[in-house]
Amino acid sequence: MNICFIGGGNMATALIGGLLGQGFSAGTISVVEINAENRTRLQQDFLVRAVESLAEGVDGSQVIVLAVKPQQLKEVAGQLAPHLTGQVLISIAAGIRAQDLARWTESQIIVRAMPNTPALIQSGMTGMYAMPSVTAVQREQAQRILSAVGEVMWLDDEVMIDAVTAISGSGPAYVFYLIEALELAAVRLGFNAADARRLSVATFLGGSKLAAASAEEVAVLRARVTSKNGTTERALLSLADNQVAEHIVAAALAAEARSREMGDELGRA
Repeated sequence: MNICFIGGGNMATALIGGLLGQGFSAGTISVVEINAENRTRLQQDFLVRAVESLAEGVDGSQVIVLAVKPQQLKEVAGQLAPHLTGQVLISIAAGIRAQDLARWTESQIIVRAMPNTPALIQSGMTGMYAMPSVTAVQREQAQRILSAVGEVMWLDDEVMIDAVTAISGSGPAYVFYLIEALELAAVRLGFNAADARRLSVATFLGGSKLAAASAEEVAVLRARVTSKNGTTERALLSLADNQVAEHIVAAALAAEARSREMGDELGRA
């Protein structure tokens, strides 16, 4: 399939790199990018066709990936509409609902996707929703593109995209926040900044790998580390006393609410 990316930023770059790593030919990928420096970089780094013209970029494509900022999507969609000939549109813009994008583009062949930044190292998690008009073949095309940078989860209800945004879309920032906190603790315990970072990052990486490799519940894995009257139990009691779990849940719920608000704000018109 021929794929056109509209926008050549970080997520588009990650997807292009992932596709090429999966064996896609650079000749099947085009990018519409208004910044001349970015066009040059894309051509040099990936050997793909990078152009300024929207009409030239989408010509001959079967799939169009909308990789622009949410605030820009309405304008881009209006410019794109006259050039659509039945391509499947994949939007990775946060907050923009499929029905609003359908109204702007006059197309019902739309897949919403919410990837996250670990896609930059092919370790992403993407939630996806397809409008009813999207065929099985087009769903498979969309999945091939997003699975090039990590795992994919299909959603039956578009409203769950807001929940995905709150958990995996914004989630890497929560992880970084916790790593920062562990680094701070390590420094206060006497480590230099470099060693504090090494200890903290390796601990999160190893714990995540262990959870991913195990069929057991995370709570079981946690209990195995927690000896009675030991150091881990003391730490976990402190976390519980400070309601850390409840605060993390509240943070995710706040992110989900903001995603819904963005849909309301950006979908007006």
